[in-house]
Amino acid sequence: MFFQWLKRYMPRGIYARAALILVLPVFTIQLVVSVVFVQRHFEGVSQQMTRGVTRDISYAIKTPAAAAPLGLSMRAVPDAALPEADLRRWYDFSGIVVAETLAKQLPGVERVMLPNDSDVLVYLRNADGTLYLISFSRQRASASNPHQLLVNMLFFGVLMTVIAFFYLRNQLRPITRLAEAAEAFGRGRHVPYQPGGAVEVRAAGSAFLDMRNRIERQIEQRTMMLSGVSHDLGTPITRLRLGLSMLDDEDREPLERDVDDMQKLIDAFLEFARGNSQEGEAEPVDPVALASSVVADAQRGGKPVSMGRVEGSGEVNVRPVALRRALENLVGNAVRYGRHCEVSVTLTDRSLRLRVEDDGPGIPPERREEAMKPFSRLDPARNQDKGTGVGLGLAIAADIARAHGGVLRLGESEALGGLRADIVIAR
Repeated sequence: MFFQWLKRYMPRGIYARAALILVLPVFTIQLVVSVVFVQRHFEGVSQQMTRGVTRDISYAIKTPAAAAPLGLSMRAVPDAALPEADLRRWYDFSGIVVAETLAKQLPGVERVMLPNDSDVLVYLRNADGTLYLISFSRQRASASNPHQLLVNMLFFGVLMTVIAFFYLRNQLRPITRLAEAAEAFGRGRHVPYQPGGAVEVRAAGSAFLDMRNRIERQIEQRTMMLSGVSHDLGTPITRLRLGLSMLDDEDREPLERDVDDMQKLIDAFLEFARGNSQEGEAEPVDPVALASSVVADAQRGGKPVSMGRVEGSGEVNVRPVALRRALENLVGNAVRYGRHCEVSVTLTDRSLRLRVEDDGPGIPPERREEAMKPFSRLDPARNQDKGTGVGLGLAIAADIARAHGGVLRLGESEALGGLRADIVIAR
């Protein structure tokens, strides 16, 4: 429970956590050493030196002529000269030990004044009631320059921490490079990467390169296989078209529609297999203009599509061809199963959201995840008689969103009552 509470206040970056792991032990060690030094060594030395002075003062009180040879200045003063309280600067920690030791060892001490680092003034009342002002050098009561050890500890502690941090940063840099290469590959970009750093980091980098190469080979082999299948199927489809052209119009038209559907299915399979979300390089694109062009093309095709609310303006680095295809797939699904479709754009400093809403039957919440899987067709949610889709529209849109480092979210439209599909991409 304690670690869960502490986790909220811990830094998230690897550099910040490494710095904390490095600085915290050094600071703790210096703090412990300082406390031990002040309480055990420095305090003990000050007590011993002050006890020696108290013995000299006691002897000088009994023999005033011995005060000067003992390095003491002693003279009688009136009671009116007695200060109201002891005097000590707030940062003079050794003065606490000096004052306490004098008050404890010398009977009759009225006030202990520590105005500076050079002098100690003691107001002492003798047994006969005479008030004496006794002054002596501060060096006789406490060690000189007690702060030197603390200053040296602080200076060298900071110096070694800075040196260690630069060394640690060089060790962490290969990890960040590996993370950047993995993140770029997850978004469909190929970033040059060479393993480096410690043995463990090199091993992780080599494993990443092997994985990336295997995935790329697998995608290439799948694309080549399906391209070959599509090419091989083209010949019999062409023969079918030629054969159908010999038939009467009444018999030919339904069969030609079936052949067209077969061609569309093959094209859809090939499009999904090629991974068209990876096409092209990312470039600055105005998402509002992109969405408006998709809506305009749909309207020219006689589809009931309109442009909804637009919030924000600017450009986003995306693959325009892939993102346009994703938006067209969502619009196509919306007009296929609804009577009206609305496209809206929201652009903020952190993200881009492209929203497509319709007034169709929608998709139940428990089946939305299944709807985004390839070749998934939901009979209760979608009317299979309204088109020849093969369940790849949402899958391709979700794949394109993931390739941009984003996500496709399905929900219920509050405005139209049907399905709401959001492509959210972080900027």
